[in-house]
Amino acid sequence: MSDLKFSVVGDSTSATQFIGKTRQFTLVVDEPEALGGTDEDANPVEYILVGFAGCANVVGHLVAKELGFTIKNLKIEVTGELNPDRFLGTSTKERAGFKTINLNLIPETDASIEVLTQWLQIVEERCPVKDNLQNKTPLKISVEKEYTAI
Repeated sequence: MSDLKFSVVGDSTSATQFIGKTRQFTLVVDEPEALGGTDEDANPVEYILVGFAGCANVVGHLVAKELGFTIKNLKIEVTGELNPDRFLGTSTKERAGFKTINLNLIPETDASIEVLTQWLQIVEERCPVKDNLQNKTPLKISVEKEYTAI
């Protein structure tokens, strides 16, 4: 299969809120009131965590099917810990991103612990979001100035 391209385009609606469009979906990103937002939706780092959980869900069900077992229900718990000082500009001692992220998969299934161990290993190897969180991905960040015609 050839490479797939995903994109988001949107606008800042306030100092803490961004509304993005991807395919037919609208995604609202906001900060909690404690960080100056209106708490209208999840913040950027919460979107990272839910993206990780969502990816693990898709890959987990796909791999279970390949291994020949059914997941009746899959509970996923994901937490991340970060220090907001760099983000807030009050310190440069720690990195801006997560210090740790923990993902816990709790499948309801008849599969044995041996099969679940194999399943988890394959899910970890094939989850694109885990790969992006764990490995460096080349980033290009640029700025463009919008001009008004006179």
